Amino acid sequence: MRFLHTSDWHLGRIFHGVHLTEDQAYLLDQFLALVRDSKPQAIVIAGDVYDRAVPPTEAVELLNEVLSRLILDYRIPVIVIAGNHDSPERLGFGNKLLARQGLHVFGPLTGKASNVILEDEYGPVYFVPLTYAEPSVVRERLQEPEALDHEHALNIMVRHALQQIPEAQRKVAIAHAFISGGSVSESERPLSVGGSGAVSAEIFKPFNYTALGHLHNSQKVGSDVIRYPGSLFKYSFSEANQIKGINLVELNSQGQAHIESIAMSPRRDVRILEGYFRQILEGADSFGNRDDYLQIVLKDTDPILDPIGQLRAVFPNVLALERPYITNASNLLGLDADHRKLTEKELFASFFEQMTGQALNTDQENELVKVLDEVFRDAREVSA
Repeated sequence: MRFLHTSDWHLGRIFHGVHLTEDQAYLLDQFLALVRDSKPQAIVIAGDVYDRAVPPTEAVELLNEVLSRLILDYRIPVIVIAGNHDSPERLGFGNKLLARQGLHVFGPLTGKASNVILEDEYGPVYFVPLTYAEPSVVRERLQEPEALDHEHALNIMVRHALQQIPEAQRKVAIAHAFISGGSVSESERPLSVGGSGAVSAEIFKPFNYTALGHLHNSQKVGSDVIRYPGSLFKYSFSEANQIKGINLVELNSQGQAHIESIAMSPRRDVRILEGYFRQILEGADSFGNRDDYLQIVLKDTDPILDPIGQLRAVFPNVLALERPYITNASNLLGLDADHRKLTEKELFASFFEQMTGQALNTDQENELVKVLDEVFRDAREVSA
């Protein structure tokens, strides 16, 4: 059985005010090309298809386009589960009708395990969809009062699913969960508030392969066959050095898995640049694609006039600016004197020099004096 494992598309994501739909569509075009070239027998999407419960229209249209191509053009079965960002009810709408076309969508947890059985030349492979569900939902839907946390809830869901599978059959779990020991990112929403959302990799021991979603870094956890493929795109600057991709999995007749991680190439990368302001501006061509989404960390200690505006003139997608090395406010004047004892002229002259790197010339000083005189005169007239 040859299948592709992907997750965490987060369609409709907004990143520092930027709508990422075009970037996501660019990557999904690559995904469709990979499907065409690799000719899998199934596709698994392990949750967080959308970024929020009520996705924007363009996100729904993009998903519709991709799934239509997979089902109608390529005629490949697709198995999708809900993640913690998705609305299970909305995602699972019409799932019984869609399943007849080969699109198996598992939204809300139901009271009965429902596995997807696909055949290859060696016989059946059981795909076990463990759609994301809060422990309270598992307690209610499966009538299991001991489902008090995510660990117990997922264990119960696995037990219910395995009861429907004959012994010694090949099995693939599909789950959206935080496995203990996994590498986390800033953009992942916690699965539990006030308690632990982590679960043990031991839960998935009965499976030949476990297709995970939730953590955005491509990684294996607990075993070579328990895998996160990584999110579709880098959704925070903490993910700048992560590799995103798709897992191509092949199960042989004995259920042994061969896994290949295939990296994706975004139209715009998410990167962090660090250096001095002038060095970055003057050496822009040496810093890679100027259109990438950038966080710039400036090493300068002195104030700079409108640094993000100047940087965006060269790098249009600077989304964040950090100044960790800037001199603290008490030293901005460059003087040992108490700023409260300085005149307005001295304060402005010091500010001007810090911003421009040059002292006020005679004409500028004269103009400053005129302005200050006008300000003080207006103030006196108002107070009188």
